[in-house]
Amino acid sequence: MRPLGIKTLDDLDANDKRILVRCDFNSPIDPNTKHIVDDTRIRIHADTTIRELVNKGGKIVIIAHQGRPGDPDFTTMKEHAEILSRILNVPVRYVDDVIGEKAINSIKSIRMGEILLLENVRTLPYETKSGKPEEHAKTELVSKLAPLFDCFVNDAFSASHRAHASIVGFTAVLPSYAGRVMERELTTLMRVSTSSEKPCVYVLGGAKADDSLAITKHVLDNNIAEYVLTGGLVGQLFLHASGHDLGMINQKFIKEQDLEKLEPEITNDLSRYPDKIKLPIDLAVDVGGERVEISIYDLPTEYQIMDIGDKTINEYRKILSDARSVFISGPMGVFEREQFTKGTKEVFSAAAREDKFTVAGGGHTTAAIEKFGLKNKLSYISTAGGALVEYLMGRSLPGVEALKESAKRMK
Repeated sequence: MRPLGIKTLDDLDANDKRILVRCDFNSPIDPNTKHIVDDTRIRIHADTTIRELVNKGGKIVIIAHQGRPGDPDFTTMKEHAEILSRILNVPVRYVDDVIGEKAINSIKSIRMGEILLLENVRTLPYETKSGKPEEHAKTELVSKLAPLFDCFVNDAFSASHRAHASIVGFTAVLPSYAGRVMERELTTLMRVSTSSEKPCVYVLGGAKADDSLAITKHVLDNNIAEYVLTGGLVGQLFLHASGHDLGMINQKFIKEQDLEKLEPEITNDLSRYPDKIKLPIDLAVDVGGERVEISIYDLPTEYQIMDIGDKTINEYRKILSDARSVFISGPMGVFEREQFTKGTKEVFSAAAREDKFTVAGGGHTTAAIEKFGLKNKLSYISTAGGALVEYLMGRSLPGVEALKESAKRMK
């Protein structure tokens, strides 16, 4: 991490230090029970940064968020504290306050090896407003809490694409470090975005076509990837932009999602990189609940496109067999339905080989990886969403830039 100019936990003497840690505990909430249904993000912070700082004798105070005000998943951090306590097998004290007297007194009384989790930081109305670190340093959150701490650790890579007070404000006034989750995300993503082992292949599917288009442009313009393999709605949109009539039912969905506006830029990229951007050459459609494969030359179709076909799968597998590094974002089709799992399963499996450095990211991608038992066969699975996309587009992340500026001042 030091070549990036960011201090990590290797540079921090945590013993008897009061340490403020920003984690991303934002988790899926069951809309009916209001309980957390997946503790992955809590677990990943617990098993790395938090456990290490506790073992080193730190006094740990955690701030995090859950949902946004007005959303169904906006709730307290009480259950998060209970889950964190079970994972670490040590008491985690939940404080239903962020900057009030209760929070301040709890912070002042914390002892070595203890952990506090403060209330949802987004209960503060100014938390989600973007601003510069120096501006956020003047907020109550920073001005009240910073004097109580020896240092700040940002472990929330997945929230660091937002210039929020809890992400960048403390870096302006406290010695600041990257936690292990932040460090691992940056180190890993750097390998598939700037210094990837060649050949490098990006597999882009799912429904987030605007993100995939931006990533495609960035990795090809900067000679990061040799090939981009498309599937899912992304593949359909690229096919349509290349002049293929997909049929009324499929084109209606593209129009409803307002994706047609992306097609001029896609057409331009296809003309610039005709051999590097790979489109499906056959497709699987839903005919009365059955999987039926058709060539793209049989288009248009009256049936809904649900997956890539066998010929496309074989072509993609051949390209992936020669790859040294792979990035996966988005499934090749509607893998949730058994008849249409083949494309996603076969392509993801071809990428999950020991001779490749393979990174995957995105909610649906992770779900597919879990379903097909590939989790332990991949080099790394990112828990980030928007921050991951921003990074792969080559854009700077405010939370990361703030850590860099803090490191310069610490010199």
